Amino acid sequence: MSQEFIRNKIILDSRKAALLVIDIQEKILNVEWKKERVIENTIKLIKGCKVLNVPIYYTEQYPKGLGPTHPGIKKELDDVDAIQKMSFSCFGAGDLFKEFENKNINQIIVCGIETHVCVQQTVLDLLANNFQVNLAADAVSSRKKIDYKIALNRMLKHGAEITTAEAILFEMLNVCGTPDFKQISKIVK
Repeated sequence: MSQEFIRNKIILDSRKAALLVIDIQEKILNVEWKKERVIENTIKLIKGCKVLNVPIYYTEQYPKGLGPTHPGIKKELDDVDAIQKMSFSCFGAGDLFKEFENKNINQIIVCGIETHVCVQQTVLDLLANNFQVNLAADAVSSRKKIDYKIALNRMLKHGAEITTAEAILFEMLNVCGTPDFKQISKIVK
């Protein structure tokens, strides 16, 4: 008897995914735990998503007070407009969730700061609205390590997929030996 095998539905598909970069702004980034790791892995995600034609969105929380997005990250986002917000959750960032739905995007890759505030509230709201969330644990941070760890555990408990930037990119890539594979390999090195 022959059985048909299937891939797990939680494996990222670049045709159904989007990257959401949350509030990586200069003033708050300066006090974050492992901020260099956040910057490095966020840039990898942005570059990789460009290679794979995955839509990219980014938010800025109250830019008048918290300043602009980090210049190295902003440079990579040169063709994307910031979504400015006052709410902690991106649920309050205009019609962002509606745009995901209208574009048939149901897998959201999340990175940003702070893990226990804007990132966590956004992730919980995305999950409540039936989006699959893949959180890059090496591209999020908080000022305190305990806030970071507790928030990751809470999001995991409520259904977020906790992973890494590199794992996300190779998951969407799916196969090796392609021009995209070569580009992604260079990005993650």
